[in-house]
Amino acid sequence: MLKNDAVPNDSLPSTSTNAPQPSQARAIEIPNALPMHPQVLDVVRHTVIDPDGKRFVVATYNDKNIGRGYVTAVFPQQNDYLTMVRMTICEFISLTEEKAVKRHVTVVQTIQQGRLEELIKTK
Repeated sequence: MLKNDAVPNDSLPSTSTNAPQPSQARAIEIPNALPMHPQVLDVVRHTVIDPDGKRFVVATYNDKNIGRGYVTAVFPQQNDYLTMVRMTICEFISLTEEKAVKRHVTVVQTIQQGRLEELIKTK
């Protein structure tokens, strides 16, 4: 006779209230910036092209689950789609989502103007 290996529902681990909750991604339009499909914790994410044709991803996401607040990060993009997430160029922390979104727009516009070096110096 075969043994049923099913686990009863009451013995399954419960979900923690401290688990990171997905953010509701915002649809923010920025001229000449390409919106991207959001990741789980994203508030907003765009592909940005600088005047030299280099592509970057600017992502603002909720990182409060590890005590960092809202993070706006800049990553290089390779082959028009591959985001190099382990090669963070710079990142900024904001305490509120509204401030983070404003920072996101500022970072995108700064990159579009070819002033990425200024962002790196201020991090």
